[in-house]
Amino acid sequence: MNILAIECTHAHLSVALLTESGAVTEVLSAEWKKAAETLVPLIEQVIGDSGLDRLELDAIAVSSGPGSFTSLRIGMSVAKGVAYGLGLPLIPVPTMPTIAASLPDKAGKIMAVVPSRKGEYYYAIYNQDDLASGLWHDEVERGSAADVAAAAAGNPGVVVVGRGLSEIIPLLAGSCAVYREADFFTAKSLIPHALRLFSGADAAELNAVTPDYRQMFTPNGGKG
Repeated sequence: MNILAIECTHAHLSVALLTESGAVTEVLSAEWKKAAETLVPLIEQVIGDSGLDRLELDAIAVSSGPGSFTSLRIGMSVAKGVAYGLGLPLIPVPTMPTIAASLPDKAGKIMAVVPSRKGEYYYAIYNQDDLASGLWHDEVERGSAADVAAAAAGNPGVVVVGRGLSEIIPLLAGSCAVYREADFFTAKSLIPHALRLFSGADAAELNAVTPDYRQMFTPNGGKG
């Protein structure tokens, strides 16, 4: 299978492409705040670097959130445009369990954390075995840094993964939680889940695929 994966929920942009040979080509960018101008050139670059013709693609995968309202909207719009233009299925891959599953170290419990609005975070705790089987429960919560730290403290030995969680890291001191910077989470991380979900993807239902915003946009700037 040839799958193009797009990740731009928060912090960084990345695009990866899996080919039938099993080779993965990936391009990363730190230009998260310029998602609209950066994402399409990244897609063109990763396809060009892979040596694959875009007409050979079988599906598009996109990290579906939760995450930044603006970045999710842009990422989903671009992914839908590519899928529609090529007549391909679009596979939405849930962001939180995918972050947790991409942790390279073994851990019994993993807490994925993604910034929401200022001072608020999305967080969810997953069992390693559930992630491996793809049978996780969608129990994402939203709360303050103190809420995240309290949830971690209530799960001894949990590994907390996220990007730039400077407000939360000091609050984990004294608990049995371990923090890992989620620099390992990229578009490449979406591919195993996209392969598993591919059988349920349907290009005819493209318009039904929506970002997992978890909260509404507010015009005064209070958006995720």
